Amino acid sequence: MAHVYESARSRNEYLLFHYGTDDEILPWHEGPQTALGFAVRTVSELIDVRRPLTRALDVGCATGRSSFELARHCNAVVGVDFSESFVAAATRLRDAGFHDYERTEEGELFTPLVARVPEDIDRERVRFETGDATDLRADLGSFDVVHAANLIDRLPKPMRFLERLPGLVNPGGQLLLASPFTWLEEFTPRSEWLGGLMREGQPVRTSDALRELLVPYFELDLQCDLPFLIREHARKYQWSVACGTRWIRR
Repeated sequence: MAHVYESARSRNEYLLFHYGTDDEILPWHEGPQTALGFAVRTVSELIDVRRPLTRALDVGCATGRSSFELARHCNAVVGVDFSESFVAAATRLRDAGFHDYERTEEGELFTPLVARVPEDIDRERVRFETGDATDLRADLGSFDVVHAANLIDRLPKPMRFLERLPGLVNPGGQLLLASPFTWLEEFTPRSEWLGGLMREGQPVRTSDALRELLVPYFELDLQCDLPFLIREHARKYQWSVACGTRWIRR
């Protein structure tokens, strides 16, 4: 289902999700305002700025907003995504600082908008590349921060990604994960789900499975709820709550 993220509509949705102003995304003041700015908050609310922050990896970076946010703290940021369309948009934002796109209003009606990287972010610190989170290239190196938001439940084999993490995060480094745990067979075969099912008559929850998988290598340092809002058109939204965690490499 990776092709879902190659469409112009999906790219535009994510440009709005990542870069839209509050009013561009949600003009309804009675709406869930605390769910705005998710791509920024997965960094600002999870990262520990007291720890060494030199090099960061953003896996599943989509159109790149979290990668740019990481550049506020790290000298070098690598953003990786499977979608060539997303990476092309992120790279254009890195090179030009802006990207024209269209917001869907209703049916075939659109509003032209411009995504912009905040001027106080050094875009030169960031670079983007296409890549598979379940088969990241061997020469990526290691990082002080690895960030992965809304990724694990969109991978066909999430265990492959998780097994790679101990070698990607430096000792004392941070792993920032966020996910609503939306397991769907369109993306992940049921046999590969980390949670959301019954085993031997007992419920298996993703948060518990992550602890079991990560604790040999990482210490859970923070857990919090991170609501987010994706606008599909003027009168339809997806409101979700991701589980945000910060793990420290042992």
